[in-house]
Order: sequence, then structure tokens, then C-alpha cells
Amino acid sequence: MKKYLPCIAGVLLGLCFLAASVPVLFNLITIPKMPEGTPAAHFMAAFVPTGYIKFVKMFEFVGGLIVMIPRLRNLGLLLLGPVIVNIIAFHVFVDDPQHLINPMLDIIIVCALYLLWEARKKFAGLLN
Repeated sequence: MKKYLPCIAGVLLGLCFLAASVPVLFNLITIPKMPEGTPAAHFMAAFVPTGYIKFVKMFEFVGGLIVMIPRLRNLGLLLLGPVIVNIIAFHVFVDDPQHLINPMLDIIIVCALYLLWEARKKFAGLLN
């Protein structure tokens, strides 16, 4: 069972990012408006019209696909790492911190931390 856990975590992490990026990239949904005057509304007012959200969603899409392939999983984690940090930072600093208790965000954090732990020896070379 232990040898299947990284595959399960990689597929879960990849599916979460694909589920978040595909609707935006292919214009299947409209991005919801934030309550007027809130910090989140100001953040998204700069994020959406400039096209930066499409740029980030491309990283989510490519990283989500790559993290599901066992041989390329570490490259996928390198692509998704900054995105995950920014998602957490948005919820802590811009949005209400109570939104950190979100099932999809919890799955992303747990799976990413588990996969990083599993690959810690391979990533140790980046720090030397």
C-alpha cells in the first residue's frame, strides 16, 4: 500500500488543479465578483482584467498534468509550489482566514506536503 500512496496523492493533487484551471482556461465559467470594497475585490480587480489569472491557470493546468505522471512528479511540484504558496497567502492575508478550512485547499496542502516529504532526498540537492 505504501508504494501506491504517492501515486494516489499525485493524482489527487493533479485533479484538484485541473478542476480549478480547466473551467477558467476554456471560459466554461465566469469568475465570480467579490463583494465590493473588500481587499479580495481589489486584488481580483488587478488580477483578472490584466490576464494574469490566465497565466497562473496555465501553470496550474501544466503542473496538474505533470504531477500525475510519477516520473515527472517532482517537476510538477516545482511548478505548483509557488501557486500553492500564493493560494495560502491569499487566504491568510487578503481573504478571510476562516476560508483556510476548505476541503479542496486542505487536500492540496496535505497532498503537496506528503509528496514533498516523499521526495525530500531528491529536493535536498537543490539546497546544496
